Amino acid sequence: MSTAAQTITKPAPPLAWFGQFLREELAPYAGREAVVARAVLAATIVMILTMVFRMPYGAYAALYTITISRENPQATVKDVKIIVAAFAVCVLYVLAGGMFFLADPDLRLLWIIATLWLMFYCLRVVATHSAAVRFGYLIVVTIPLWDQHITAEGRVEGTLWAFASISLASIITALTEVAFAEFSGRGELLQSIAERFEAVEELLECYASGRPVNSTTEKQITRLAMVGTSRLRRFMKRSSYAPRYAEQMGAVVALTRRFVDVAANLMSLRFDLTADDREQFHKLAAQLTSIRAALLNERVPNPVETNGGSRHIPLLHELETTVSMIPAVFTGAQPVAAYAPQPESGDPPFRFLVPDAFSNPEHMKFALKGCLAASLCYLFYSAKDWPAINTAITTCFLTALSTTGSSHQKQFLRISGAVIGVVLGLGAQIFILPHLDSLAGLTLLFLAVTIPATWVAASGPRLSYCGVQILVAFYLINLSDFSVQTSLEPGRDRVLGIFLGLLMMWVVFDQLWGGAPAAVEMKRQFAANLRLLAQFVREPTAGDLKLNSERSYVLREKINSNFDAVRSSADGVLFEFGPSRQQDLAWRGKFSQLQPQLRLLFVTETTLWKYRARVPGFELPQTVCAAQRAFDDELARTLEAIADRIEGKPSQVGRLEEPLSSLEHAVSAYEGSEPQPETANRFQALLSLHRRIESLAASLQKEI
Repeated sequence: MSTAAQTITKPAPPLAWFGQFLREELAPYAGREAVVARAVLAATIVMILTMVFRMPYGAYAALYTITISRENPQATVKDVKIIVAAFAVCVLYVLAGGMFFLADPDLRLLWIIATLWLMFYCLRVVATHSAAVRFGYLIVVTIPLWDQHITAEGRVEGTLWAFASISLASIITALTEVAFAEFSGRGELLQSIAERFEAVEELLECYASGRPVNSTTEKQITRLAMVGTSRLRRFMKRSSYAPRYAEQMGAVVALTRRFVDVAANLMSLRFDLTADDREQFHKLAAQLTSIRAALLNERVPNPVETNGGSRHIPLLHELETTVSMIPAVFTGAQPVAAYAPQPESGDPPFRFLVPDAFSNPEHMKFALKGCLAASLCYLFYSAKDWPAINTAITTCFLTALSTTGSSHQKQFLRISGAVIGVVLGLGAQIFILPHLDSLAGLTLLFLAVTIPATWVAASGPRLSYCGVQILVAFYLINLSDFSVQTSLEPGRDRVLGIFLGLLMMWVVFDQLWGGAPAAVEMKRQFAANLRLLAQFVREPTAGDLKLNSERSYVLREKINSNFDAVRSSADGVLFEFGPSRQQDLAWRGKFSQLQPQLRLLFVTETTLWKYRARVPGFELPQTVCAAQRAFDDELARTLEAIADRIEGKPSQVGRLEEPLSSLEHAVSAYEGSEPQPETANRFQALLSLHRRIESLAASLQKEI
């Protein structure tokens, strides 16, 4: 069981656990200060410009600088280029909707409902996340605008101002990212991985030298084990790295999480070290240092060997095995620099929609739920003739941007963040704003709220949305006007709109159309990923290389998404209580251990796919190809049997030793008939990959 799960299961008062949870989530990590500084700087610049030049929709523009992806400068700049063009199309869509449907109230209502559905659907299926967010921002701004009793010119002008304000926020965010990139060092992903390597290296050196583990190192490893790698996984999901590198680094992140967990458990043990044990710890620390240096210098790490661990230090062998898997991820890889972000070209080519946009029913389900919640808000305030609470639709949209964790977790983050933001917003309106008479004073107040809230938003998925919700409430209350409000009525209405949106999202997403508990989802998603991987192992069956490559990419995207979904559900398990909590935490710990092995198996299979697809340079003789196909078929059956066992179904134990032996025999027979050094080297690499697959599959069977 992982350290996080062990910490949760210790008997302690709930509030004590919650305090520990906050300390771990809010603790600094490598690059966190830079992320917060960039976001706050961009938001502050946007706020000042909108106030100085009295630009409408300043609250939405400032919020956009916080929600836009800023985890990779190249990705941010690329997104801005795409979404400016996409948003121009959205402006035409809104203006056309106003022209054709404004005159008839019934058609207008149908158009709004259809548009709300389209808004939520785009959040799931548009490949460029920022473009989907931009479209949603335009919708939530212009729906109440076009309902106002003003002239047509005023409505068009308001729509164009919305476009200008949010476009300005996008450009400022991109310029901020580029400016910071000039002064920053290594990428945040590698920095975060290196931080974990360094902490474990320090621990191992303490054991190697016979020194007691200092409290700083112990606290650091415990914190990293608790925080996990959710932020790193989110980075990989939003980055613009080449697909192969993203898959490899996803496996490295999972393995890094695993050896940090093992190191955290190792600290809880007491053992006497021999001279050989100290030498093993020193060698392992040196291997970690070598791998870290290779990654930071954009080189493929050299392979490392294991010593079999120590008989009286049981976790040492597991730690060595995990570390040795990291270089194995890059088997047959090009230098790491070859996989750097490719804004102009890449594999696959640019897509407007995700590969499963029309085949995944979850996209339609999400769009219908979001549309229902937002439509109920619209119908309510339209029926009551209370347009001032139109912030309800904004809240539905911004709440939908967070899709991580369990329903209990999201509900808690929504409500707590909204309450904090409302208290800060109304408190500032009552006690602070009446005494401010300059933009400098307003800027100080803005910074006093934005900095801590953005720090919270830079946490992992278990807490980050709380910070966003704080800013939503505060900005909508205090940045929607260019003067100090002498009445609390506008602030009251905006607050009521926020809570109406939260109420509708809770009713629709958590009660009316709620999902299964996080533990059930975690098991279902892990089993589903095993079946997807079995399907990937059987690919390709026939057809041309281009079609097979496209189908392979779709499957790889689904598998990578499911890896993230399993980790997200595992985080949500910590927020669920009940009689099965201990068992759920045990499953969570088990899956946390198995995910890195499954990732490594997946990355290895992506290399073997080239042999099955007969990519030029990876052709195999017919006899060897047939033996490989037999091995793959047995591997697929093994993975499906493991999935059956997780789901409680009867299953048969797969045996890969025989097909592996047949493959080795086929290779030996061919090498004996046509001995060539180059062919022998290629076949040895092929057999090495299959032996690793057999070892990983056997380990998965044993654990489950």
